[in-house]
Amino acid sequence: MSRAVATLKPRYLLTTISEETERIEREIFSPHATLAAETKGRERSEDKDPIRTEFQRDRDRIVHCKAFRRLKHKTQVFLAPVGDHYRVRLTHTLEVAQVARTIARALRLNEDLTEAIALGHDLGHTPFGHIGEGILSKELGRRFKHAEQSLRVVEVLEYGGRGLNLTWEVRDGILSHTWSQPDPATLEAKIVRFADRIAYLNHDLDDGVRAGVIAKDDVPAAITKTLGGSHSKRISTLVNGVVDASRGTASVGMAPETLAAMDDLRRFLFERVYLTPLLGPDRERAERIVHRLFAHFREHPDALPPEEQTIPGDPLTRVADFVAGMTDGYAIRTHAALTGVPVSAIWEDREDAD
Repeated sequence: MSRAVATLKPRYLLTTISEETERIEREIFSPHATLAAETKGRERSEDKDPIRTEFQRDRDRIVHCKAFRRLKHKTQVFLAPVGDHYRVRLTHTLEVAQVARTIARALRLNEDLTEAIALGHDLGHTPFGHIGEGILSKELGRRFKHAEQSLRVVEVLEYGGRGLNLTWEVRDGILSHTWSQPDPATLEAKIVRFADRIAYLNHDLDDGVRAGVIAKDDVPAAITKTLGGSHSKRISTLVNGVVDASRGTASVGMAPETLAAMDDLRRFLFERVYLTPLLGPDRERAERIVHRLFAHFREHPDALPPEEQTIPGDPLTRVADFVAGMTDGYAIRTHAALTGVPVSAIWEDREDAD
């Protein structure tokens, strides 16, 4: 046996791979990073994994859960687009995770925690994007927030009411990923806030151009001058804006000029893409579907699948859980079964319909 092997052997006899990873985190991470070894833990205690740290386990649980798989059939912005390259909620989630990991690595923060939060942040999104969220708010008589529903998914809805039993830090990051929520507790969660906005502003602009709703030249010159004129240049500028403003500090922010340009881009997209009258007919179709589904299951709660009827919560909450968890396609098929309106008729009067 060589001297090198003999020197290394005692360490591996005395520690697990996950413990070795925790040691490496302490050595190389920023002093402001969230260490896996110092997590506040889970609601139900579990034995440690010999290979994965606690945040790595959370990431894996999210990727393997049913709600994550359903994201591939949920709208980002454009409903039932004819084309293979429009973003859906799953591709948005993956883009957020990629941007977030890049920033976390540059700042020497915890990439695993950042990735877990990013992958779980939109698990509670409704069918048809924010359109479904708005209709559920009206039906419930209170604000239905997808961030709160994402937390409910991982705490309650997965595994028939047991949830995923994630760490406190991941759950805090999922709940606080939207800017309307109180500040998150970790810098890693603050990264996801920025990454979410960086990702959706850029891919929604790209999809808006692809759909013919806007043209590249419609973006105000002042925004293009600051952020750049291409998808990759804008993302690079925004990511650098976060890294440059945050490096060596105990906070996560963005360079003021870059932040102002990002806010201007967001206002432009609300005016020209998200709220454009061109998408009005599709919004109305989606609103009718969600409204009728909610109304039906509110009046007939016994029609909910048996597994949904045992989930903790009042009857209206269970209906909201069921409708919010639907994919676009499942919502349309269920609506067709209830109303007799063929699935093929939902989008048949659109100019781009097959």
